[in-house]
Amino acid sequence: MLYKTYDPEVLKKIQSVELGILKDFTDLCEKYGIDYFAGGGVAIGVLRHGGFIPWDDDIDIGLTRENYEKFLWAAAQEYGDKYKIINAETTENYPLMTTRWALRGSRFKEECFKDLEVDNGIFLDLYCYDNIADCEWKMRVQGRIAWFYGKLLVLRYIKRPTLYVDGILGHAVGAACAVLHYVMAFLHISPGFLYRKAKKAAMKYQDTKTGRVAYFFDPTPYTSLMKVSDIVPTKFYDFEGIAVRFPRNLEAYLERRYGDYMTMPPEEKRHNHPPYLLKFPED
Repeated sequence: MLYKTYDPEVLKKIQSVELGILKDFTDLCEKYGIDYFAGGGVAIGVLRHGGFIPWDDDIDIGLTRENYEKFLWAAAQEYGDKYKIINAETTENYPLMTTRWALRGSRFKEECFKDLEVDNGIFLDLYCYDNIADCEWKMRVQGRIAWFYGKLLVLRYIKRPTLYVDGILGHAVGAACAVLHYVMAFLHISPGFLYRKAKKAAMKYQDTKTGRVAYFFDPTPYTSLMKVSDIVPTKFYDFEGIAVRFPRNLEAYLERRYGDYMTMPPEEKRHNHPPYLLKFPED
């Protein structure tokens, strides 16, 4: 299930906690000179709604590899007591290539994570964008390899991941996912091995100056591909009372990724992350 109608007060409270995390994040980045850019639903929301998309329940942040690593270091120094850094390198059973900066004392566990022992809190989702080949076919090879191992990492932990296809095709893909999950478990394929292979492919051009960067681990591998010149210099927008950095060419980013992003989608095409388990810090 990709969309769930929340109790309005619960959703409002989730968004309020996330804004507090976002404020700490932006303050820390400004203190340490860390550049970043808000994307995804936050980028649509700031232009279409002047803040959160009404049904949205998460905040997505992109950072280039250098800024990503710098943030992880600074966050551990400054906020280790308040936030947890959750990713495949720090947290056992975490199945994604993202990092979550999660508020200690809270819980937010999605339905697809319900069988995993991951102590996840209400969080910001951090996406690391790596340099990609300027040559198109080399980029395609890089992306496919990274995406392939990233998806195997998900399937190593989750036999029925969230799918973006329905009907007969959805059932067929779901069955194939379950088979792969059990085959990898039977063969004792290490999640760490899959993660390292995915990361190595993503970082292949890390020491090469390129005109584009990408996060290759979306449901399809080339969704989050951006020209560096469309990102920097980043530009401040007001998001729910917080000065937040967005890509310099925000409209071009949104149009390329979503098409007609200013039109409200029908309910069946909306997307959020309904929690299986939710706990606020004061609960």
